[in-house]
Amino acid sequence: MSTAVHPGSTSALISRTNDVEWRYEMRRDCQEIFPGLLLGPFQASKDLERMKSLGITHVACIRDVKEAFSVKPRFPGELQYLVLDVEDNEEQNLIRLFPRIFDRAKAFIDNALQSGGRVLVHCNSGISLSPSFVIMYVMERFQLAWDDALQMVQNRRYCISPNNGFITQIKEYESIYKAQRAIQSAPDASRPAPTRRKREDDDEEAEESDTRRRPEPTEMQQKDIDMT
Repeated sequence: MSTAVHPGSTSALISRTNDVEWRYEMRRDCQEIFPGLLLGPFQASKDLERMKSLGITHVACIRDVKEAFSVKPRFPGELQYLVLDVEDNEEQNLIRLFPRIFDRAKAFIDNALQSGGRVLVHCNSGISLSPSFVIMYVMERFQLAWDDALQMVQNRRYCISPNNGFITQIKEYESIYKAQRAIQSAPDASRPAPTRRKREDDDEEAEESDTRRRPEPTEMQQKDIDMT
């Protein structure tokens, strides 16, 4: 799912900041990136009353596999969860995880928003791993350049700092999603194929028709055929 942004509103979408001045302790809470999508640390997912007050209905928990014993759903009976295990280091190839990981996250967020829900996306610290996913998500959703998407998310959650490996892959994802959109919007490349198939079918029908119209050989002709 993507949402085209008119040029006049793009700068406002990117540059809008939270209404309050950023304070260091705010890194422990979650912030709304755009209506319905919030980003924060694991700590923000441990306060059920706070999440209810924010209207959160879905939680995407993106955790390092080494943290699985502690970073996990806290209120599965109250909220809908998606848990994704991803290594939080510069060597982790996020793009290689498509579609097994990132596409699942996109579908989870899209379905939640379409149903009127609100989604919290978090990792352990809310600094590198989960922000990288959110940056790529808003990049594609609003058809932004990678640096605009980064600025958009950072303007809402000032403390984010994706590691260098993730930044490189965020840059790469811009060309990937744009190429995918170009393919989807281009005329159907397979359209000529049915024409060729139809031509082949017509040729086969013509041959069958010629066979049906061809008269049976006379007895004399059949003898000549047998002799050859």
